[in-house]
Amino acid sequence: MPRPATGPATRHDLPHDPPQGLPHAPSDAPSVPSVPPVPLAPTPAQTVGPFYGYALPFPGGEQIAPAGHPGTVTVHGCVRDGAGAPVPDALLEFWQAGPDGSLTGAPGSLRRDPATGAVIGRNGVDFTGFGRVPTDADGHYVVRTLPVTAPAGCPDAAPYLAVCLFARGLLHHLFTRVYFPEHTAAHAADPLLARLPAERAKTLLARPDGPGRYRFDVHLQQAEDGAYEETVFLAFR
Repeated sequence: MPRPATGPATRHDLPHDPPQGLPHAPSDAPSVPSVPPVPLAPTPAQTVGPFYGYALPFPGGEQIAPAGHPGTVTVHGCVRDGAGAPVPDALLEFWQAGPDGSLTGAPGSLRRDPATGAVIGRNGVDFTGFGRVPTDADGHYVVRTLPVTAPAGCPDAAPYLAVCLFARGLLHHLFTRVYFPEHTAAHAADPLLARLPAERAKTLLARPDGPGRYRFDVHLQQAEDGAYEETVFLAFR
């Protein structure tokens, strides 16, 4: 009478392996001819985010001048890429010295509602010297501010508006400046403008566009047909 198993099976208790070189079971499936692999095209390079227009803009970001101020000026323009196409999701920040030349500004640009936590922007009274505005679907932006002044302690500097630009495809944000045509005499002594060739310096000059209005376009690259120069961008070290 066979002895019952009292432990795990050993190799001698299992079926023998099939001989090498023989299939485990016959197969009636037809043979499929081998097909050489088809090379795949590389995935196109692209930049995904960051999406500056999602959280950074705040209500009234384009209203740098206090509400109702009689001396308000408007600066507007378009951000364009190297092909001349508008950039619809760029973000521009503006800084400027106060009427007295100070750079301290005033708190309040990003005030929040104490109950809801929502950003409610400026109080409409103080001049903060700071603005942030996205471009629209046509790549256009607009800010309303006070006439620019030169920073205090910089006797040779011409009045200017400082700009910082964020846009898709840029690994780093870009810095530039906006100078205004009524300060032509001061431009000759300005440390930055005096070092630039005339054609390059023009890219930093806003042009009149009606009473109290100026046009300043930002070109991320020079046009292939030479229709316009790339805007001068600055590096801070």
